[in-house]
Amino acid sequence: MSEQKLPSELNASPTKSFFVEMLTRDIELEDAILDLLDNCIDGIQRIIKDKDNYTSDEKPYEAFWAKLTFSNENFTIKDNCGGIPIDVAQSYAFRMGRPNNNVDNDVYTIGTYGIGMKRSIFKMGRSSEVISQTETDSFKVTIHPEWLTDDKNWNLPFEIIEPALKENGTLIKIADLYSGIINAFSSQQSILVNSLVNKISHHYSYILYKGFTVWINEKKIAPKPLNLLWDGVEQMDKPSIIAPYLYESEKNGVDIKLAIGFYRPTASEEEVDDEMAGNRRSSEAAGWTIVCNDRVVLYCDKTRLTGWGEERVPSYHPQFIAISGVVYFRSKDARKLPITTTKRGIDASSDIYLYIKDFMREGLKIFTSYTNKWKTNIVEEKRRVEKAQLVDPNKLFQEIPSQNWIKVRNKNNERKYIPSLPMPETQNGQYRKKNIKFSRPDQEIKIVAEYLFEDSDREPSEVGNECFEKVLREARQ
Repeated sequence: MSEQKLPSELNASPTKSFFVEMLTRDIELEDAILDLLDNCIDGIQRIIKDKDNYTSDEKPYEAFWAKLTFSNENFTIKDNCGGIPIDVAQSYAFRMGRPNNNVDNDVYTIGTYGIGMKRSIFKMGRSSEVISQTETDSFKVTIHPEWLTDDKNWNLPFEIIEPALKENGTLIKIADLYSGIINAFSSQQSILVNSLVNKISHHYSYILYKGFTVWINEKKIAPKPLNLLWDGVEQMDKPSIIAPYLYESEKNGVDIKLAIGFYRPTASEEEVDDEMAGNRRSSEAAGWTIVCNDRVVLYCDKTRLTGWGEERVPSYHPQFIAISGVVYFRSKDARKLPITTTKRGIDASSDIYLYIKDFMREGLKIFTSYTNKWKTNIVEEKRRVEKAQLVDPNKLFQEIPSQNWIKVRNKNNERKYIPSLPMPETQNGQYRKKNIKFSRPDQEIKIVAEYLFEDSDREPSEVGNECFEKVLREARQ
C-alpha cells in the first residue's frame, strides 16, 4: 500500500450560501428595506458634511428624496442623494464587511459592519442591479443568481456607464424574488405598506421633519414630530414653569442631548381606565425615543431598557401617558453609538448608554413624581399645562438662558437644566381638597357636555368639574 500524500493546507474559505443565510436570518423584511433607506441618508451626509451651517439649518435634508416601489415582481428604491462615490464602492459598499481603512470615516452614518445593502438585497431576491450616479462618475453593478452559487468567484461585474438618472443618486432594482417576499409584496401588500408607512413616519420622523421626503408606492409619508411642552423663555424667571428636563454633553467623540417632559396634559382618570382596559391608544407617543445620527433606532420605549421600573423609577403605567423623552447621539464613528447591528435597537450594555441612562432615570423621576402629585387635581393641572406650547426639544438647548443650567460634576462639557415644575395647592397647604366621584349614563354626560361646552366629547371629569364650578359660582352670588 503506497503512502498517500496529505495536503499541507485545508480549504477554509466560506461559501456564499453561508454568508447569505447568516446575514439574512435575523433581519425582518421591513428592517431590510429600512437599511436601504439608511443608505440614502448616508448619501446626504456625504453631501452636507462640509457645510458649516448644518447644525443651525432647520431643514438640512430639504430637496432630498427617496422613492420605494414594490410588487410581486420586483422591488426598487431610487433616490437623489448624491450616489455612491467610486472609492466607497471599491472600498466597502459591495464587500462583505467594512475594512478598517474605511473612506467614509467622516460621515454621520449608523452603519458599522458594512453589510446593510448586501443583506437587504440578499433578503429579497436572487438578482439585482445597482446604478449609481455622482457629480463625477456613473457605474452599474449586477448580481446574477449564478454568482450566488459560485464559491470561487467573489468579484462582481462593475461597469462604468453614461449618466442614466435625472439627478445624482442611486437606483437599486431587486428581482427574482423569493416566494416569501412575493407573498409579502402581493397578497399582504396593504399590511406591509401600512406597517412601513408607520415605521418610517416614526423612525425617520427627525429626518422627515428636517426636509427629507419618502414615498412608498407613490404615497408620501408625513413625519410625526417629537415635541415637548414649554411655557416659553419669557416665563423663565417665574418660580415654577412647565418645561422639560434637559441634559447635554460630549463624551469620547459622541455629542449627546437628552430632553424629557410633557407632550400633553396629564391623563384623566377616564383615560387611565380606558387605557388599562385596552380601549385607547393614548400612550402611543409616551416613553423614550433614541436617535442616533438623525435616525430613530428606538421609538417610545416604556420598559426597563430605558429606565422604567428600576432604580426607584416606577414601572410604566397609563398614568404616565403624558411623559415623553428623547435622547440624541451623534458621532462620526458609528462604532461608538449604542446601537445593535440591525440599527433598530439599543445596545443596553454600551458604556455610553449606561452612563446616559442615569440622567434618563433622573428625568423620569421628576415627571412621574409630578403626575403623582397632580392626579387628584387633573382638571386644574390640565388648565395649567394647556397654557404651554409644543416646541422642538432641540431649540430649547439654545433658547434656555445659560444661567439656568448647572454643570454636571463640575465638567465644562456636561450640563443639565432641571425645571421647577408647578405644584398643586395642596402641596403648599393652602387648601385641603377632596374628591367628588359619582357615575352617570354616558348619554346623559354627553348631553350635559354639549350644554356646557358645545362639545359632547369632553371628558366626564371635565363635565363634572364644570358642573360643580357653575353651581359654586351661582352659590357665591
